[in-house]
Amino acid sequence: MVHFVHEALFYRDPGQYVAGTVPFVLDGLAAGEPVLVAVPPTGIDLIRGELGSRAADVEFLDMTRGGRNPGRIIPGVLTEFADSHPTPVRIVGEPIWAGRSATEYPACVQHEALINTAFDGRRAAILCPYDTAELAPDVLKDAERTHPVLVEGGRRAPSERYDDPLRTATDFNVPLPDPPSSARTHRFDASNMTETRGLIAAHALAAGLGEDKADDLVLAVNELTTNSVVHATGGGELLLWREGATVVCEVRDGGALDDLMVGRLKPPPNTRGGYGVVMVNLLCDLVRIHSDAAGTAIRVHLA
Repeated sequence: MVHFVHEALFYRDPGQYVAGTVPFVLDGLAAGEPVLVAVPPTGIDLIRGELGSRAADVEFLDMTRGGRNPGRIIPGVLTEFADSHPTPVRIVGEPIWAGRSATEYPACVQHEALINTAFDGRRAAILCPYDTAELAPDVLKDAERTHPVLVEGGRRAPSERYDDPLRTATDFNVPLPDPPSSARTHRFDASNMTETRGLIAAHALAAGLGEDKADDLVLAVNELTTNSVVHATGGGELLLWREGATVVCEVRDGGALDDLMVGRLKPPPNTRGGYGVVMVNLLCDLVRIHSDAAGTAIRVHLA
């Protein structure tokens, strides 16, 4: 393998799933390449069962947990695996499944597009299965935009719809859904950051998060509010509410976030700074970002 390969596998039943993924895995093992399978549990069972004893040579990860937040997948799953091996790697990654919510979906498409940017020039092959029987036609069209190569029925062909990754990610930089009218609003700046952290902690605990999860939320939102103070307009607005068992916090400021890769790549070792939004992605169940000329809103979810 001499370059990056990013393919979408279109399948409509378990037989096609196995036929498309298992040879890809076995080819990697035959070439001496480390192999990661990061898919939902049903897919793990199918691939592991077909591999038999060779499954012991493969690393498996439940994508519904490790990749619940699409923004976590590049820094916390894909590059984490690739960086741990000096050789070319091979990955089966299924970030979009039928249970994904409409709130999660724009972040999923941005993730799929930006894989191409994150892995440009790297020696890796990533195969992304898409269930054509369960996913909407628009989802499959978006997969054609984000994958240079399509695989279906044993045939491999260039995608005629493939588009520039940054243009696709920009197209999915869409406004966030309106927060509920019951959301609590808090203005913050450099003078009241301690108070702001206390408010986040109290909100998380009152919503039923355990102490560890509450600490994670405080750490993540404090990073975002600090960025607003230091790098944007000196302060901003924090909104807090609940969605069932999930705590949601949104940080708004008047700054612009132009780099679509922010939060998706860990900084090189011994680099000062640059880890903050990556940490937010690693800690939270979902991170959605919208930025335009009027300002930036970053919304985090944690349950």
